[in-house]
Amino acid sequence: MYNNLIINSPLEQFETINLIGFNAPIFGYINVSLTNLALYCIIVLILILSLHLYANNNNKLVPSKWSIVLESSYASINSMVREQIGNANEIYLPFIYTLFFFILICNLTGNVSLFLYSNYIYNSNFRIIIYYFYRSYFLGLYIHKIRFSLILFLREHL
Repeated sequence: MYNNLIINSPLEQFETINLIGFNAPIFGYINVSLTNLALYCIIVLILILSLHLYANNNNKLVPSKWSIVLESSYASINSMVREQIGNANEIYLPFIYTLFFFILICNLTGNVSLFLYSNYIYNSNFRIIIYYFYRSYFLGLYIHKIRFSLILFLREHL
């Protein structure tokens, strides 16, 4: 009964384990499964949502301490976005804010004993980074045409 709680190797905590899974023959035998990493990401998402709901001010005049923490983090991320990509590109602020809080809560909960780091799978993180890099690059090419490549690579010479 307690054999599953014993860790034989220190690297066992980094294994991705299928918790719930099934094959869907309707969709061409696609395997749909819930892994320990997906469960951990769901827990982190619930923590983020509960933090934001708890820090909600509920139309009070004097903000709570948690509300001040979230407002100051929003203001600092907003100032960084304005400095780096300008006022016209503030449409990316919700994405950057969400990504910042997700990584922050993942790293903070990873410090808790027997909790996973969601950032330990470098392969998935690398895929996400490459996806967003190419997505932003091709979006820039689509909007600015060849001038985008000239601005990106020959910035010092223009």
